[in-house]
Amino acid sequence: MTNIEQVWQAYGDNLKALLHAKIANPADADDLLQEILLKTHQQIGTLQTRDKLKPWLMRLANNTVIDFYRKRGRQPPVEADDLWYGNLESEPERVQASLSGCILPFIDALPPETAQLLRAIDIEGRAQKSYAEELGISYSALKSRVQRGRVQLRDLFEDCCHLEVDGKGNVMDYNPKAVGCRRC
Repeated sequence: MTNIEQVWQAYGDNLKALLHAKIANPADADDLLQEILLKTHQQIGTLQTRDKLKPWLMRLANNTVIDFYRKRGRQPPVEADDLWYGNLESEPERVQASLSGCILPFIDALPPETAQLLRAIDIEGRAQKSYAEELGISYSALKSRVQRGRVQLRDLFEDCCHLEVDGKGNVMDYNPKAVGCRRC
């Protein structure tokens, strides 16, 4: 499906819903939708396989939202799908939305260096290579630190909740542990 009209017919409503959920001003959301359409038209030729179309579009939309907020000097509201990319029409979206309020408190509960790293990479969307250069460490060292930090973050979630994940590691459901967690 490389015809832009077919792509837009199949995914345009999902993209519009995503933008309206992340952008308060409906006119700004509609402007960004047009920007995504233009980027899709210009860059669809770089897509190597058809089965990666939807994740590619969602990543393009998320990056466009991040760029929108960066230009205005504000950060977008943190949502679960900033860390977990799920199916827009599925139950995991509800689960991710429920857990999204815990992300920043859990990140803040990590050691300061780890928290700063995850904020930069996963929340602000900074490129790992350039961030590694900025910190004066190798790219592979930064990648290792990010992976360790994500494991620590997941451990904090699992200390508070029993997580049910699919084969790809996406959170499908959760149940708070009886002891209770006071971090979020």
